[in-house]
Amino acid sequence: MNIILVLVDSLTRNCLRAYNPNSRCETPNIDRFAARAQVFDNHFVGSLPCMPARRELIAGRKEFMWRPWGSLEVFDPRLPAEVKKGGYHTHIVTDHYHYWEEEANGYIQSYDTTEMIRGYEVDHWVPMDPNEDSLPWVKKVEEFRAAEHIGQYYANTKDFDGEEDFFSAKTFGSACDWLDRHAAKGKFFLHVETFDAHEPFHVPEPYESMYADGASKNEFNIWPPYQVYDDLNAFMDQTSDAELDFLKSQFMGKVTMMDKWFGTLMDKLDEMDLWDDTMVIFTTDHGHDMGERRAFGKQHPHFDSHANIPLMVWHPANPGRGKRVSGLTQTVDLFATIIDAAGVEIPEANRHSRSLLPMVVEGASSPRDAVLYGTFGQGICATDGTWTILKAPKPDAPLFLYSTAIFRPLIVDNPVDGRLAKAPNKPVDQGYFDPSVDLPMWQIPIKIDPRTEEDFLFHRTDDPEQENNLWSSEPDQRARMLALVRDLMDAEGCPPEQLRRLGLAD
Repeated sequence: MNIILVLVDSLTRNCLRAYNPNSRCETPNIDRFAARAQVFDNHFVGSLPCMPARRELIAGRKEFMWRPWGSLEVFDPRLPAEVKKGGYHTHIVTDHYHYWEEEANGYIQSYDTTEMIRGYEVDHWVPMDPNEDSLPWVKKVEEFRAAEHIGQYYANTKDFDGEEDFFSAKTFGSACDWLDRHAAKGKFFLHVETFDAHEPFHVPEPYESMYADGASKNEFNIWPPYQVYDDLNAFMDQTSDAELDFLKSQFMGKVTMMDKWFGTLMDKLDEMDLWDDTMVIFTTDHGHDMGERRAFGKQHPHFDSHANIPLMVWHPANPGRGKRVSGLTQTVDLFATIIDAAGVEIPEANRHSRSLLPMVVEGASSPRDAVLYGTFGQGICATDGTWTILKAPKPDAPLFLYSTAIFRPLIVDNPVDGRLAKAPNKPVDQGYFDPSVDLPMWQIPIKIDPRTEEDFLFHRTDDPEQENNLWSSEPDQRARMLALVRDLMDAEGCPPEQLRRLGLAD
């Protein structure tokens, strides 16, 4: 059986009619896939943001208790290498430029073949012209974001003639071309990954005006700040409902454009008669908040608006036909699921992933009663499906990162993980800190400012929008969920100082 993984970055499930029938966003091809597949209602993030989520996917290991965004570790298994043991050719086509940055070495190198679509965000692809005057929409972004960020993106995209030059079109188009050349040559694992609908929220017509009600990117920012707290606060202090509505319109435009090109992949599967012997997984790494609660992106606290994410799975052995699946699942589980689907034994080095294949093929119950998720250096979150807890850290508690290597993203400010305060960043120890790792690791002190000191408790059924914080009014449930968090941390493994900084030590 062939396996196709489609990973769409920053895809908020509330935008999809398969999850929100009232959504204005038009996604006919995702709707078409949802009607064919099984639709998972309680699929959650694990480690956030981008590359921590991909370490879960590629290596089966949650990292947010141990380290921030960084390269794969030497002890990590590699998903493509494991799948190859089943006689598969493995291929990735992606425009997600983080894969070929220094800060994310090792994620794509074990695929048999790789195709990289260049130019997204600040991918250093086309040289910037220092003498070129910025366009009005570029200047608008520069009001709250470093000029070199939008400047690099503009240099990369200024010569695009139309929709076919944009990233989701190229990514899905290349995937279809690859199937034309290779699908008949034997079993394959095809990983198709588009950075859309990630910011900047820049789309061509007809998508730019499709949901915009006459507004323009020349008057409103299409790439608001959120990594630096003060910049986010300054933006929110001066923004308007009209600007927030415009941002949402451009996000929906990106989703609709991506959906069109995802449809070409589905058409190719139809044309080549591949559905009967191909498993197809469609998902994202996280959602993207759009100004709700004065927040953008996918930072802690991880409300369901960006933490409860889409997952749809087609398997020819058990056609879903739109069946809803309520069991709890997480991003990390796709590692074991794909290996299991390839008929390969899940490696002993797998730390946190649990195969969902019995759920998909046999309708079995979830292997999880609760899930734990978060961002390194921030708080911790958990849900049992009914109750959700979002626990903030103590602001001045010690924090260390752990790795077998000292590489660049671990010792410099990585803005995607939040604002790092000044810290020595020199190893204070080396030893066997993680019992699941048979190699010594560096212990490196680091200080990250918590985004909030507020704790939250929500009842998901009674309060799906998570507007009513029950932290103070439900002491019994609060105590139960805190105990659950501690049990999950013990089971999944964490350094002892994490328990102290989260107020969960005995």
